[in-house]
Amino acid sequence: MKTITPTELRMNIYNLLEEVLQTGVPLEIKKGDRRLRITPVEKTDKLQNLIPRPEVIRGDPEELVALNWEAEVNLDLP
Repeated sequence: MKTITPTELRMNIYNLLEEVLQTGVPLEIKKGDRRLRITPVEKTDKLQNLIPRPEVIRGDPEELVALNWEAEVNLDLP
């Protein structure tokens, strides 16, 4: 969560409000030793912020289903 002062909020209120609406992450305003919080009322789908990366899987994704690591892992702990 991002914490700002009232002065920072006043200088950039529209961009900060848009950021809260886009990300769903609450914004905290600290005035002295007291705090206020701006949060969106509707729940946001955080998965919408993910960037697609089709190049991450190299090769055939179907081969990942039958992947077996038993020969590579030694589970005999001391």
